[in-house]
Amino acid sequence: MLYWLTSLSDGGDVFNLFRYITFRAGGAFLTALVFGFLFGRPLIDVLRRTQGKGQPIRNDGPEGHLMKAGTPTMGGLLIVGALVTSTLLWARLDTAYVWLLLFVTISFGLIGFADDYAKVSKQNTAGVSGKLRLAIGFAVALIATLWATWYHPAELQYELAFPVFKDVLLNLGWFFVPFAMFVIVGAANAVNLTDGLDGLAIMPVMIASVALGLIAYFVGRADYSEYLGLHYVPGTGEIIIFVAGLVGGGLGFLWYNAPPAAVFMGDTGSLALGGALGAIAVVTKHEIVLAIVGGLFVVEALSVIIQVAYFKRTGKRVFLMAPIHHHYEKKGWAEPQIVIRFWIISLILAMIGLATLKLR
Repeated sequence: MLYWLTSLSDGGDVFNLFRYITFRAGGAFLTALVFGFLFGRPLIDVLRRTQGKGQPIRNDGPEGHLMKAGTPTMGGLLIVGALVTSTLLWARLDTAYVWLLLFVTISFGLIGFADDYAKVSKQNTAGVSGKLRLAIGFAVALIATLWATWYHPAELQYELAFPVFKDVLLNLGWFFVPFAMFVIVGAANAVNLTDGLDGLAIMPVMIASVALGLIAYFVGRADYSEYLGLHYVPGTGEIIIFVAGLVGGGLGFLWYNAPPAAVFMGDTGSLALGGALGAIAVVTKHEIVLAIVGGLFVVEALSVIIQVAYFKRTGKRVFLMAPIHHHYEKKGWAEPQIVIRFWIISLILAMIGLATLKLR
């Protein structure tokens, strides 16, 4: 919205600053951060009053989690609110990819909100049917995938790009559509599975989003993409504004989610943010790199898949409890120890993912 102030500029005044993505990214970050600090406590107070007993806690989970009973959920509303507000304020609203990301984020946020509401109102951990959540999620992902494909350059439509290998593209044809849908829905649910300890999910999401945001910025510039040997996708540079809002809103939320958490992100936040990561990867043609920078989420999801499949086959468990962060809780690791070590792993994976930009 503020970008249109550039129409008042003669090229040498303060309005000219709004032409620069870096300036607007800084504005988006600060806007989202202030939003989080201003509305965090009032939102928590409202959630606490309306939810009563807060998010229901699993009886079969780690014993330490029973102490968290009464903590309100749906804290993802704070992140999504900050993200959407800052993006609408600072991004160029004539960019299709900005609206695509907002659509995916809000849509998955609504799916998560419905699930959180069902859990809180019924005071059980079942929530909305998993099949229904997946069905709606895939419908949203279908729209997003077709949307992205429509605006991609003709030579990149239905193509899968590979990191490290310069100019290597695999034409998936129409199979690219279900593949991209799986990336978006898979990312949303992988982040959702990771959100099990105070502060565990939000920092890796921010780390992965910064890595993908930088990739989007490079891919969206003809000069940088040519120098790095990347596939040029016009318009993706504005995604860095969205990412800046995500990081600012995420930090504002983490202020209240730091152990002991005053509020949980809930599915409202985890599905929204995970879906956003998947959508950025699809838009920038870096779906495979997402599996690297978001490797922690992949491991968390795989631990659940392995646990369920192995138990159905043998009646035994591979992990003491899945997702894998609960396994380490059962082994006696303290919650902050798990969280901080997982943050470190996320940062390492993000750096590896960024390194693929130059290794070509």
